[in-house]
Order: sequence, then structure tokens, then C-alpha cells
Amino acid sequence: MSEMNWYVIHTYAGFENRVKTSIEERAEIKGLKESVGQVLVPIQNVTELKEGKKKTTSRKVFPGYVLVQMDPTEEVIQFIVSTPKVTGFLGNGVNPIPMTNEEVNELFDRIESGTAMPSPALHYSAGENIRITDGPFQGFSGVISDVDGDHGKLKVLVSIFGRQTPVELDFLQVERL
Repeated sequence: MSEMNWYVIHTYAGFENRVKTSIEERAEIKGLKESVGQVLVPIQNVTELKEGKKKTTSRKVFPGYVLVQMDPTEEVIQFIVSTPKVTGFLGNGVNPIPMTNEEVNELFDRIESGTAMPSPALHYSAGENIRITDGPFQGFSGVISDVDGDHGKLKVLVSIFGRQTPVELDFLQVERL
């Protein structure tokens, strides 16, 4: 048996947890537990603003993908590819390409620290045009005049009754135009 590496499996979106469970159960039944290590669906806690209230939910970091630690023998590759809802391996689909140690270490560090997938939506700068998506000014457009990254706040100039009015908003209340 060679050393186990991490590989990325492509699945039907929304079926990641079923694929994970299926691989674990089938590996046990078929006696491949020695060749199939951990199976992982990376998740991240995300704070959203809904109806004016912050709500934390778990989201898949890579929708449509599952990470598996395995010994890539022909039998194991066929076992993974024949799992229901699996479409193949990342790469050419048939011959799995292992993740590098650097990729694996960075991914696990980010998952543990809660920064598995930095959201580009949270990086705003003055002068950007935005649309307000929540709150009393929902539907209005404006221009960012100031960014307070530490507190997740923006000062936005919104045209109300023909006048530029500064409004303080949360990052979660706006989207880029």
C-alpha cells in the first residue's frame, strides 16, 4: 500500500454529504477501509443579514466537491467513481491528481481558523458604486464614501429627494453594481 494523499471528487451539487456517507459506508462493506481514509466536505460558518437580523449558517466551502484521502489503486479509483452521485475526480475525471502538501496544509489551516473562503464581497473601497439590498433604503443605489473594515460598516452617499445623504450600512446590506 502506498501513502495516502488527498484528492478532490466532483459530485452533483447538493449531494456532497450523501456522497461522503456513501463512500464511508461502502468502503467499510467492501473492505477498503485501509485504502480510503478521511472523507471531508469542508464547511464554513457565514453570517448573513436577513430581515435586519444577523444569522449564522453553515455553508459548503466547495459546493459540488468532496475531499477524500486515499491510496489511488485501480480498485479504489473504480470504487470512488462508481459511487452514486460522483461524476469523477478533479482533473481529467478518471486519473486522480493528488493535492499538494501545501494545498492541503493551507486548506486545513483556513478551515480551522474559519477563513476557509474569504468573501470578496466584504472588500469594498471608497468610490465604488453599490446597491442597498436590505433595510429601509433597500433598492437604492449609492457611492461608498468611507469603509470601516474593523466594524464591517460602510458610509454610503445615497441620493434621497435629489440630495446626497450619507447613510451608514453594514457590509451585509449592500452588493456591488
